[in-house]
Amino acid sequence: MRRETQNILLILLGGALLKLSFTDMYLRYVKAGLQPLLIAAGAIMILLAGLAIVRDLRATKEVEVHDDHGHGSSRSPWMLLLPVLAVFLIAPPALGADTVNRSDRNAAQESKSLNGFAALPEGAVIPLSLGEFVTRTAWDDSGSLDDRVVKLTGFVARKNDSTYVARLAISCCAADASPIKVRMTGGGGFDSMPTDQWVEVTGKVVPGSATKETAYVPTLTVAEIAPIATPVDTYES
Repeated sequence: MRRETQNILLILLGGALLKLSFTDMYLRYVKAGLQPLLIAAGAIMILLAGLAIVRDLRATKEVEVHDDHGHGSSRSPWMLLLPVLAVFLIAPPALGADTVNRSDRNAAQESKSLNGFAALPEGAVIPLSLGEFVTRTAWDDSGSLDDRVVKLTGFVARKNDSTYVARLAISCCAADASPIKVRMTGGGGFDSMPTDQWVEVTGKVVPGSATKETAYVPTLTVAEIAPIATPVDTYES
């Protein structure tokens, strides 16, 4: 690959990283805390390419590299531009119901080491993340959620004859996403909600529903469900 091609690719890759970093789009790939690292990586790429270009311009002698395979092979490095152009031109959606349905695991299965839970807040309706709700129903033997009305936020997912409110948890990036889901039952109108629609759901847990036999997926008796706009950050950490 010619040095000019390397420098151009480095600038474009760095620019793509900066474009992602300064918009909400980066949240579709990594968790929010990694934004400074993405900005730094993009800036370093552009800086290195700029320094290389300046050095080449100041050079007193050009070194010409001949490709023994002929002129046709010089096109191949430019194929590396395709993923970069995709970042600039295409905004891929965040992972959704299809990703949830690829696995029967629930994030609570990985939380066995947790010991003790903080007291729940007072109030008629308790807003909880899906991760906390699933973990409590699976491992809190005190039954702190029994008879409590909770509000959960997620997207609608369906598998077989069941409907879920779901979300994806990430440790670092979308590549390590793990599904978190809660089976919905009762009324509330969740059957009319389209798959991948983001919703707020209120209801009560069915005690003892998150077991090994159900893959630690709890059941929520729905009292009310309402569609909402897709949040900026769709993943739980």
